[in-house]
Amino acid sequence: MKKTILFLSIATFVSTTSAFAATEYWVAKNAGTKKCEIVSKKPDGKTLMEIGKTAYKTKSHAETAMKNSAHCK
Repeated sequence: MKKTILFLSIATFVSTTSAFAATEYWVAKNAGTKKCEIVSKKPDGKTLMEIGKTAYKTKSHAETAMKNSAHCK
């Protein structure tokens, strides 16, 4: 019984940890290729330039913002 509870606890922890890995997304423009992309870390301003000043909670919101941005066309 204790092994089952331990196993289920570990399995739950492992499966939920990946869900919290990237909670914000940014629209960034690659300085080398001049193409926009969605990144899960804030752009550094050197190799990736931040488009706008907003971090998005979901990847789909960031994708919509990228499609609507004049900098990414």
